[in-house]
Amino acid sequence: MATDTSRDKQQTDGGGTALVAGAGGFIGGYLTRTLGDLGWNVRAVDSKPIGDWHQIDQRADSRVLDLSLLASCREATDGVSRVYDLAADMGGIGFIENYKADCMLSVLIGSHLLLASRDAGVERFFFSSSACVYAADRQTAPDATALVEADAYPAMPEDGYGWEKLFIERMCRHFSEDFELETRVARYHNVYGPHGSFEGGREKAPAAICRKVAQAVIDGTDTIEIWGDGEQSRSFMYIDDCIEGTLRIMDGDSREPVNLGSAELVTINQLVGLVEEIAGVSLEREYLTDAPQGVRGRNSDNTMISEIYGWEPSISLRDGMEKTYRWVYDEVTNSSSSGAKPSTHS
Repeated sequence: MATDTSRDKQQTDGGGTALVAGAGGFIGGYLTRTLGDLGWNVRAVDSKPIGDWHQIDQRADSRVLDLSLLASCREATDGVSRVYDLAADMGGIGFIENYKADCMLSVLIGSHLLLASRDAGVERFFFSSSACVYAADRQTAPDATALVEADAYPAMPEDGYGWEKLFIERMCRHFSEDFELETRVARYHNVYGPHGSFEGGREKAPAAICRKVAQAVIDGTDTIEIWGDGEQSRSFMYIDDCIEGTLRIMDGDSREPVNLGSAELVTINQLVGLVEEIAGVSLEREYLTDAPQGVRGRNSDNTMISEIYGWEPSISLRDGMEKTYRWVYDEVTNSSSSGAKPSTHS
């Protein structure tokens, strides 16, 4: 594997101030902590009350700001050299299919952060895009052909959330071309891991399945509900690979949007079977065929990320789901025994 010297340099040097927008979210919490470990001063910003953040790093300058407002973005970017834009109103398929306008309104966050970053003299701007930018007609079969970056055009992304992501991708491109702001874009594919949402409507499939299996184990029941027929397929990327890839892409020389996802394709039925194996149970499956289920099949083509960065996500689904299930099980157990809502921050 090729060596990425820019990544090595960032690991040893660090320094300066980095803004993590959306720091109260699942990925943002991990990124805040990792940047702090690398020696960065981190300004962590989210619109949620700090008590609702998934993780809190006491070293960070944590602020509650509504980044859909330009004035808040100017405050957030003042004096920072790097911006990581992870802020968005989003969730799993149930959320993004039912709250399209809310998802689209996140264009205000991306647009205002770009404007504020340009005016503040920010050196580099990272935008977390999504595999939802790809057209549904390229994702119609469970044995999905892996999506290459060029497949985003001609454009027909997922309604709401996908359009918002693709729009800000174009904004990043034009801010680089017109204003010489160095922008980097990663298209995240289904990130999961401990400390993510696992209930409440914003959780994604890995966490939702972990919760359902854990609850069945705790309650002694023998059934699990599955949205769709379970034959829809996805690839799922563990959070550690997501953070590593984010840092490599930010440090790299390419402005082109790039897939950041695992190439390990599984059906939802296979994912359920894996969690059952981890939990040591076998459950009867109840299929809800009228529930939201998204595209039929989606997988990440990692040719471009491998060629540019000499790296690609490599943590196996088995290893990642083992850690995720153990965390979710503990959270559900604590909730069941106390009657309180599980804590989602450390």
